[in-house]
Amino acid sequence: MWRVGHLAYGFAVRLRKRNSLCALAGISFRTSSTKTAPLRTRMEYQDAVCTLNTLQTNASALEQIRQGRSNPQLQLQAMIGFIERSGLTVDKLDNLNIIHVTGTKGKGSTCAFTERILRNYGFRTGFYSSPHLVQVRERIRINGHPVGKELFAKYFWQVYGRLFETKEMNSETMPAYFRFLTILAFHVFLQEKVDLAIIEVGIGGAYDCTNIIRHPWVCGISSLGIDHTQILGDTIEKIAWQKGGIFKPGVPAFTVKQPEDAMRVLKDRAKEIGCSLQVCPSLVDYDSDCVPVTLGLAGQHQLPNASLALQLSHAWLKRKCLLGEKSVNVVQLSMKLFICVCCDLGLADTEWPGRNQTLKHGDITYYLDGAHTMRSMLACVQWFKETAAQHELNASGPVTRVLLFNSSGERDSAAMLKLLVPCHFDYAVFCPNITEAIASCNADQQNFNVSVDYMLTRCLDNESSWRLHNSSPQDQVSPQRLIGDAPCLVPEKNAETLVFPCILSSLQWIAQGKDSVLVNPDKTQLPVKPSVMAKAALLREATEIHVLITGSLHLVGGALKHLDPAMSI
Repeated sequence: MWRVGHLAYGFAVRLRKRNSLCALAGISFRTSSTKTAPLRTRMEYQDAVCTLNTLQTNASALEQIRQGRSNPQLQLQAMIGFIERSGLTVDKLDNLNIIHVTGTKGKGSTCAFTERILRNYGFRTGFYSSPHLVQVRERIRINGHPVGKELFAKYFWQVYGRLFETKEMNSETMPAYFRFLTILAFHVFLQEKVDLAIIEVGIGGAYDCTNIIRHPWVCGISSLGIDHTQILGDTIEKIAWQKGGIFKPGVPAFTVKQPEDAMRVLKDRAKEIGCSLQVCPSLVDYDSDCVPVTLGLAGQHQLPNASLALQLSHAWLKRKCLLGEKSVNVVQLSMKLFICVCCDLGLADTEWPGRNQTLKHGDITYYLDGAHTMRSMLACVQWFKETAAQHELNASGPVTRVLLFNSSGERDSAAMLKLLVPCHFDYAVFCPNITEAIASCNADQQNFNVSVDYMLTRCLDNESSWRLHNSSPQDQVSPQRLIGDAPCLVPEKNAETLVFPCILSSLQWIAQGKDSVLVNPDKTQLPVKPSVMAKAALLREATEIHVLITGSLHLVGGALKHLDPAMSI
């Protein structure tokens, strides 16, 4: 009886919410008895995502943010309450045999390497990460694959229903977006009986909602830098203190080489909490059956991430063996470090979209990297300059370079843009993290936390910063203006920079009809004034076009939605 009532309740909730909420995304629903199973699954998934999106801006979510800033300890207490209301206990999370990872730069890549290595040993893996690129279900992976739409919707309504049913008895509170997804991930991993769960911290560590984990098997900290200063603090020491908050008594912890001040704080935190802390060796210090070691992720900055992943995998496997599981060949922690074939293949086969990723569509090559801090942008610039230069050696004619950039939040986009100047772009294009200017039915890409006006203003500021970095004082130009009703903002002078209202219109203008994926009839073609099209002469004449898309993972995700349609299926 409870199950029938619960299903009816869930269906009623969806019916009440979907017209009012999903209309914002341009969705139109019709009830039909002839609906095919794939269509029904797709609609149920979109319905779930629409409801999930309401947790971005509901009153309780805003109150949670306010309380969190004034008393961060309340965040963990509240999270425990939400976990219990959803039908779990914190103790049950111990069954997930968790690897907990934080850091400023490289924590996602470290998790991806670790997951692939342990999957190679035959273990059923769960992997929780953020943010997603195209679809929200990417955040919750089983054996390397995003949880299916049907499974996501099934568990979503189970968890949402339990929390909604107990809302009145708990001050009308519902968990905010990220908290809910964290709870959902724990439910999915427990119900799907994974052998281990790799959990990436959202922001910080000490007060992040993932830190309700009490008994992880091993903890890791990737490279530290300055980011999220309003939440974590404005010095490397304050940030290191927050990151070290994931350490647990008696649980081994590993980190990569850090700035001296950060390392001192991490050592103090480990001593205070009562755990060991080891610094991972350089990857060149390992011996391997495959020489040199090949990484599936490009860029020199991935080397320490790979070493950290090897140590995390070794620590997890070591504990599994000590508990009586079958013996396995692992990384040997000795004077001579050795990487076995299983680990070698894991490192080589790792995929992590949107990070140093290259896509070639005919004469256009897209270089995608979600770098959004100074250190990660430096790494991105190095990767792009080296990779693009190699590709240009094989070009049969002129190559045009284009930057597509956006940056959000509190980050210093002007400083990041300055780092990009040496890449010698022919065009710098700016747009907000909006996939399409015309409303679409893709609720996964919606962000209700920032107004469109603010996003466009930020783009204009970024454009001005770029012009400043690329102009001598006598070349300074007047402010931007919107030309007529064109869907494109352009400067009055200096045709090498443009600001578009969405990612799709930016990509279409850059491609100039040369990318068949973007001229698909399903893609809306926005009109552009002749004066704007006239600025594209270099693009039309180029033998090849090289496009670097960077500054934000959300920008990269929106671009991949259009450039890699398979990610939207």
